[in-house]
Amino acid sequence: MIPMQTPCSCSCGSASTGPRLIFSCSGAADVGELADRAARNLTRDGHGKMFCLAGIGGRVSGILKSTEAAVSILAIDGCPLDCARESLEEAGFKSVNHLRLSDLGFEKGQTSVTEPNIAKVMKNAERYL
Repeated sequence: MIPMQTPCSCSCGSASTGPRLIFSCSGAADVGELADRAARNLTRDGHGKMFCLAGIGGRVSGILKSTEAAVSILAIDGCPLDCARESLEEAGFKSVNHLRLSDLGFEKGQTSVTEPNIAKVMKNAERYL
């Protein structure tokens, strides 16, 4: 009899590859909302799994362990302050893929959170996942 494999609970599709985690700026500015919405849509579409950046900052052990097991980590930042990436690096994660929305032409306080803008962020983020 062949033993049953325990299904992977990380939403990555395979226990051997590990999860592809997405950490997003979710700040008060329009670019924070745009980053957040893109991360949620990437998760919904199966490109990765949005994960809790506050848990990284708070050093929550389960979130840190899950992040350590990730095959890919993407930080999506809305502005040049790079809060998402900085939070991950402060917690010890050095292999972080980084997408900054201001590098795509989105400006804080002048960006509409529209479906075309969300799609543009998603398209650029997919290359890191």
